[in-house]
Amino acid sequence: MSDSKENQQQAMAGGPMSPEELEAAQAANDAEALAQAQAELAALKAKSADLADQFLRAKAEAENARRRAEDEVSKARKFGIESFAESLLPVADSLEAGLAIKDATPEQIREGAEATLRQLSAALERNKVLAINPPAGSKFDPHLHQAISMVPADQEANTVVSVLQKGYSIADRTLRPALVTVAAPK
Repeated sequence: MSDSKENQQQAMAGGPMSPEELEAAQAANDAEALAQAQAELAALKAKSADLADQFLRAKAEAENARRRAEDEVSKARKFGIESFAESLLPVADSLEAGLAIKDATPEQIREGAEATLRQLSAALERNKVLAINPPAGSKFDPHLHQAISMVPADQEANTVVSVLQKGYSIADRTLRPALVTVAAPK
């Protein structure tokens, strides 16, 4: 295009802009862009402060939860045996009462011992302490049994022949394995 056509188009659009007008328009655009950037910055700062606050609150909550869990574990360790001890107190009372009788007959002593053993067994069962007493012929399990010896027997090899001492478990964990004799291979 020629200069005259360009000037005509500018004149139709409101005339040619002077350098001052161009500078003023540019300054207005820059001011508007600056204001917009400042508004975005303020919004981002507010969001950042909010997120920082949420982070600190979450961190404090996690720390409180950790402390509560530590306290609960500490109390469980300290007082976990309390229930078990309470269930054994009647057994101790029965033994003391039996020993307080001076002229007890052997039958009375036996009856008292059997009653006390029943109390003790019930207290152990309430606290999930269960006897391991495998019947003869059951398969030897090294997790539950301890073989004392292998003996010749008329039963399948590696099966329990007899129990020398009962074992005990608590909550599926072996406290003491049962002492057993095992059938030897033929």
